[in-house]
Amino acid sequence: MSRRCELTGKAVLTGNNVSHSNIKTRRRYLPNLNEVSLQSDALGRSFRFRIAASALRSVDHRGGLDAFLAKAADAELSPRALKVKKDIEKAQAAA
Repeated sequence: MSRRCELTGKAVLTGNNVSHSNIKTRRRYLPNLNEVSLQSDALGRSFRFRIAASALRSVDHRGGLDAFLAKAADAELSPRALKVKKDIEKAQAAA
């Protein structure tokens, strides 16, 4: 499983540890990923995603999973999240 947020695309960054004597060694900055269940109002069911904590705050701020996916760019979404987005758009168009 990759260390990438399924909704925002946030991934691992690299940089340096810098010691007191200014010796630089490579390190990885990992995203704060959490396994969460998000409820879709249009489909009436929940979906499990592995997302960053910052993405969870963004989902709450935008008003839920449906609103977040409606505004999200397709390039940042994982294939599973993209399928959920398409299903939600179909359900909203039918309603």
